[in-house]
Amino acid sequence: MSVEQQRREILDAVLLHVAFEGWTQKAVHAGLADLGLPLAAADLAFPDGLGEIVGFWSADLDQQMAEQLADMELAAMPIGERVATAVRIRLELCGRHREAVRRAMAFLALPPNVALGLRLSYATINAIWYAAGDTSTDLSFYSKRASLAAVYAATVLFWLDDESDDCADTWSFLDRRLGNVIDLIKARRRASEALRSMLNPFGALRSLKL
Repeated sequence: MSVEQQRREILDAVLLHVAFEGWTQKAVHAGLADLGLPLAAADLAFPDGLGEIVGFWSADLDQQMAEQLADMELAAMPIGERVATAVRIRLELCGRHREAVRRAMAFLALPPNVALGLRLSYATINAIWYAAGDTSTDLSFYSKRASLAAVYAATVLFWLDDESDDCADTWSFLDRRLGNVIDLIKARRRASEALRSMLNPFGALRSLKL
């Protein structure tokens, strides 16, 4: 068994206990006991401890999301629908472990783990925008990610307590919040284009047929 396979096996076993024990050594020890592995196995697979296990889980979910999106015809969708689809897939991937997500948010909110939480959040948001086809390199690169991060966090919190069929209320909430963000992005782009035209009026004149 490769190191990657063992990491995944340990993660899957630990996830079964996180809902009850949180992201704690107790959950890790219980998962290892289920697998019949010694405690040292976790130290070998995840030398940086609990934070590395949480990070591995988040990165794995991001990768699964990207793989699913790669098989879809996203180019035919409006940008807002692409982003909404990505967010929905990301949440559905951890649907069986909703309580583990809640516990992960609490774990990452602890002072020693805040930096890790920010890195993982950025990685997820960046993966969503990348999958949606965003190629911006200007200031909008950062504003798009900051705006989506706020929507994503709010959607996760809503989703954690959503008891509607197939989380229908969550997807409606996401569409409303995301619609506001997309409208804002479009408004900023129009304002930026108008400003460029004002600063360079001769550029606009070149397109006129005289």
